[in-house]
Amino acid sequence: MKYIYLIGGILILLLNPLYGAEFEENNRISNFLKKNNINGTFVLYDVQNKTLIGHNETRAFTQYQPASTFKIPNTLIGLSLGVVKDVDTIAYKHNGNKLWNKSWEKDVSLREAMKLSHLPAYQQLAQKIGVVRMQENISKMDYGNKNIGKNLTTFWLRGPLKISAIEQIFFLEKLAKRELNYSKNIQDSVVEIIKLDTGDDWTLYGKTGWATRNLNKNMNPTLGWFVGWVEQKEKLYIFALNMDIKDSSQLPQRQEIAIDILKNELNI
Repeated sequence: MKYIYLIGGILILLLNPLYGAEFEENNRISNFLKKNNINGTFVLYDVQNKTLIGHNETRAFTQYQPASTFKIPNTLIGLSLGVVKDVDTIAYKHNGNKLWNKSWEKDVSLREAMKLSHLPAYQQLAQKIGVVRMQENISKMDYGNKNIGKNLTTFWLRGPLKISAIEQIFFLEKLAKRELNYSKNIQDSVVEIIKLDTGDDWTLYGKTGWATRNLNKNMNPTLGWFVGWVEQKEKLYIFALNMDIKDSSQLPQRQEIAIDILKNELNI
């Protein structure tokens, strides 16, 4: 099985413009994840030097449901098609029903929906986009396995859409450099609403995700994502983490672990 994943990984790199980057297992990152009892993968791509370092190469090339990290391409598609005018226009009007997350029980723009990881808002956006246009755009941006199936409210949560940490890196690099096949203004808007933090010489962008089910049954453990990039002194570093989540108390670790690694590797 390991060889199948590795062959698939080689094919991904060969078919990608970044094929020159070879994955290098990094002892610092591996030891940090093991010390914190994290079963997962972390990948860091130095765009300038085309170096790809991290932990657990096999898992880095394994595809999983993107969960809420898909809110990034979903926003790009919705804006490009004019389904929503801009990120500050109300995109979702709450009907008054109680929701799983009480913070979702209000009208929101895409800016707010991204911050709240507002599932109903993005499910509604996907429905307005429609199966045909959604599939066309997912194929155009070469996102993961490019398979959305027929269910517009769950394909990024339960499948069939899947993406690997390596593929997340490649997609996010294009967005960070505004090289996706969408207008620069739309890409600028999406980048703006996923900005998380800034320091003296760095800016952090990213989005978390939590896949709680697979195609056929409950996942135990579930899967957590944190993907994004750091702009530092005119340099660009893309990262992707996915990890097993045994219970919801572990969810904050998605960002905490990744940010600790970025601090160690980039001195942010």
